[in-house]
Amino acid sequence: MLATLAIRDVVLIERLDLAFGPGLTVLTGETGAGKSILLDALGLALGNRAEQGIVRSGQAQASVAAGFAPPRAHPAFALLAEHGMATEEEIVLRRVVQADGRSRAFVNDEPVGVALLKRLGALLIEVQGQHDQVGLADPTTHAGLLDAFGGLEPSRAAVAAAWSQWRGAERALAEAEAAIAAAQRDEDWLRHTIGELVELAPKDGEEAELATDRQRLQQGERRAEAIASALAELTPKDRRSASPARALREAARALERLPPPNEEAQPALLALNTAQEAMAEAESALSRLMAEAGPDPKRLEQVEERLFALRAAARKHQIPVIELPALLGSLQDRLASLDAGTGRVAELARAATAARVAYLAAAAALSAARRASAEKLERAVARELPPLKLDRARLVMDIAAREEAQWGSDGQDRVAFLVATNPGQTPGPLAKIASGGELSRLMLALKVVLARGSPVPTLIFDEVDAGIGGATAAAVGERLARVAERLQVLVVTHSPQVAARGAAHFQVAKSVRAGRAETRVIPLPESARREEIARMLAGEIVTDAARAAAESLLAAP
Repeated sequence: MLATLAIRDVVLIERLDLAFGPGLTVLTGETGAGKSILLDALGLALGNRAEQGIVRSGQAQASVAAGFAPPRAHPAFALLAEHGMATEEEIVLRRVVQADGRSRAFVNDEPVGVALLKRLGALLIEVQGQHDQVGLADPTTHAGLLDAFGGLEPSRAAVAAAWSQWRGAERALAEAEAAIAAAQRDEDWLRHTIGELVELAPKDGEEAELATDRQRLQQGERRAEAIASALAELTPKDRRSASPARALREAARALERLPPPNEEAQPALLALNTAQEAMAEAESALSRLMAEAGPDPKRLEQVEERLFALRAAARKHQIPVIELPALLGSLQDRLASLDAGTGRVAELARAATAARVAYLAAAAALSAARRASAEKLERAVARELPPLKLDRARLVMDIAAREEAQWGSDGQDRVAFLVATNPGQTPGPLAKIASGGELSRLMLALKVVLARGSPVPTLIFDEVDAGIGGATAAAVGERLARVAERLQVLVVTHSPQVAARGAAHFQVAKSVRAGRAETRVIPLPESARREEIARMLAGEIVTDAARAAAESLLAAP
């Protein structure tokens, strides 16, 4: 419900803070006091367009904040969550309008777009006025209201579940058909590519193993080259080149030819013999290493050929080598789907047909229940119309089948509330057939009957009693009070019979302060209420008889 309303610098309102309770709240005041300004200010917080001149003269900006305390399960909280906003116990809609017409919107002090503000406002308040009707005048709400009136929520939920299942089955069928169609278009390519990959037979982790082997084999080749080079230095193939071993032998022979005694040459001769033995040992070791660790050109060629084939296939399919086995598996799955696709599609088609039949049955049951509820609703509203001076009016529930393209989770029906205000008149949309006052009272009659199913917790009636009086005004007041037993109702009224029904009463008054007109809203205690209602009965001069009549109205059950 609407809990608080704070207005700053809106036209004639300088500063105003109001608190509202449940039940019926009435706002009264003389013509021109500013009641419409109050509703216009609230409209700003609900996302209505800011009219030029809304900012109080001489001020830079105007602001309005409306605080709501809806039940926790109210759809407004789901809308906030949908937009990633924190949900609190209270929802505060605030609008700030600059003197140049620019405006900003806030929800719980978070900046939002005016569109979101308007959506939230539509969920929290419904306005019924002579020239501005929302809610019941919107045909898109009529099916839901009829279902709520008839207690058809379980049937509607069954239709929604059947719709969801049918749509899901249709999507699965469409996806399977699309997959098969795509596979059929690519069948030749699939079979050729799978053949290539099967022949290649890529294995998980194979690239890393081949790269390691290639590096090892390449290093072995370089190692063999180094050993061969060292061995070549010791034993050159060119006979004209002196080898180290030959040089050592020639040096030793030269020393051996020295005439005796040649003891002084023995150390040198011993060193040359030792060097020859070390040289021979080195040559033997190098030859052994050459034989044991020689290069394997054939194996290196095989490794490189396999590695390059894998990498070429990966480049062709624009994926890493490591993903080639998975690619082969997915292509084989696609081909298998193609081969087994006909049976799968037939199975899905049967499931979709069964889901459609189930939806049609649930929707037909809901349609039948709606027609039965529509008759009850028409009779219930008809009982409310004569006391509201609408005895010639007739509400007609128009339930028509929609085209299949328009079916949905709410069924197959287009539901509309139509009205004829005179005998013989063709029923038409509420907002087009009835005049302003008639429309407001029609809305009231509907609200009396539909209050139980209303998703909006707060209703505002702006001069619903315009142009009526006496018993009709009393009937309006009695029905407003009945609606207020279930919903919070605010009514702007000139009728004392309506005002006397209020659980709370605010007087809207205009005064002049410091040479400027100002609108104030004053909560009235019981004694002041009697005086205000007496004024509404008597006019400018309040008589004792008017006070007595006001007392009688207030005391009425």
